[in-house]
Amino acid sequence: MQLLQKFKRGNSKKSQSKGHANYAYTTARVRAMKSKLLPKESYPRLMNMSIDEITRFIEESEYKEDVDELARQYEGVDLIEHALNRNLAETFTKLLSISDGDVNFLIGEKLKKFDIWNIKTILRGKYCNASTEEILDAIVAAGRMSYTFLSDLAAKETYEEVISELANTEYYPILKNYDGTNLSEIENQLDKMYYIGLFEAISGSKSKDRKLFEEFTRMGIDLKNLITLFRLKKSGITDPEVMNLMIDGGLKCKLKETERLMPLSFADFVSELENNPYWDVISDVVKPDMDSLIDVETRLKQHRLKSAASFSHVYPISIVPIMDYMLSKQNEISNLRIIIRGKAANLEDDVIKEQLVI
Repeated sequence: MQLLQKFKRGNSKKSQSKGHANYAYTTARVRAMKSKLLPKESYPRLMNMSIDEITRFIEESEYKEDVDELARQYEGVDLIEHALNRNLAETFTKLLSISDGDVNFLIGEKLKKFDIWNIKTILRGKYCNASTEEILDAIVAAGRMSYTFLSDLAAKETYEEVISELANTEYYPILKNYDGTNLSEIENQLDKMYYIGLFEAISGSKSKDRKLFEEFTRMGIDLKNLITLFRLKKSGITDPEVMNLMIDGGLKCKLKETERLMPLSFADFVSELENNPYWDVISDVVKPDMDSLIDVETRLKQHRLKSAASFSHVYPISIVPIMDYMLSKQNEISNLRIIIRGKAANLEDDVIKEQLVI
């Protein structure tokens, strides 16, 4: 297939190779990239700016090339949104280009979540009869799949054509079961496949970097599952069948314990959380009658960032500083997106601030 060949050209043999990796070189480059992230002091300043002023501020930062490139097509909030997506894709593509061997392989495995995100986005678009342009607006080509390949997928008329073009990819065994109605089930299976792939990438290896990568990944699963559990409990969902939304393989939280908590009411769930390994992180913001989960989710995300930064200092020449940077970069873009969307929606500053992860 011509379309699949485009994907394969961007998915070179080098990108899938394992072996020796020059961590000293790669981590030095990554430290330089991290030094260009916006300092914490930037966010209070941005909160006091208009959308036009935020655009000018971003244009004078590391996002200048992205804003300039897209200014002919977009303006205002749309311009910033597209510039952020483009910058994230370019940044993570650069990580692949400056790495080799084992580190390149592990980064590539981590970035597959964007390939899965994009596949889900395209299928959702077809399900909702969205236009190609609308689908492309949500694409973030930060994984192995090139923007050209994804654009061609988005332009297909039907979901059957999309899946057909992915027939020789690792995602096809799941995608072939999509019948046009069971999208949420397919999306859940793809998400689980991502984590299974990460664990397969580190299986059978006793290297320090693979173990650190594993611990980093498992903590992420813990926090993802805990956030999902909070959302389910807050929504009053107690059906044991929703356990299929949980990801197996957490670092400190086992699915058996999560399954025990599932039938509980929100108030009972909260009272049982004192035994949770992450209770100290969220104890002062969790209440049986809490109206919103924003504070809980923000605390857990902050804990993830702090843990990554701490590990990065302990293991400065390893996979950890790279994972730390990837997490910090995504968080920066998320914060910028929260601010610009909040401004566009005329939200109160306090409402915007409580969603920022700083």
